[in-house]
Amino acid sequence: MKDKRQSELTCCEVSNLAERDLLGLIEAGGLATVFKVLANDTRLRLLHALVLSSEMRVTDLAKAVGLKPQAVSNQLQRLSDLGIVSSRRVGKNILYSLVDLCVRSLLEQAMCLMSEVGIRRTQGCR
Repeated sequence: MKDKRQSELTCCEVSNLAERDLLGLIEAGGLATVFKVLANDTRLRLLHALVLSSEMRVTDLAKAVGLKPQAVSNQLQRLSDLGIVSSRRVGKNILYSLVDLCVRSLLEQAMCLMSEVGIRRTQGCR
């Protein structure tokens, strides 16, 4: 079971983007860093697996995405460094879970966008 702190995390309140000041260089750089970490097919698949299963061991994640545990561990470290996933030890097992709930909605929005772009392309729209 997740600790109380994790169960209380929610996606940040986001104001209307059109009402915000133009991104500064530091904000844009931070956003670019987030997108660079997320712009990896393996990491996206790991995040989706964690959305589906809530918590998983490295070996189970490796099996789910068809990679070796060491490769998965390396990718989880990148996600952990950004604060998107966390881990906890239960006996000999280390369980990983999604911390940043905004990532879940970002993945949903990205999949929606991907679908819409695909529909427009098949209809000849640009």
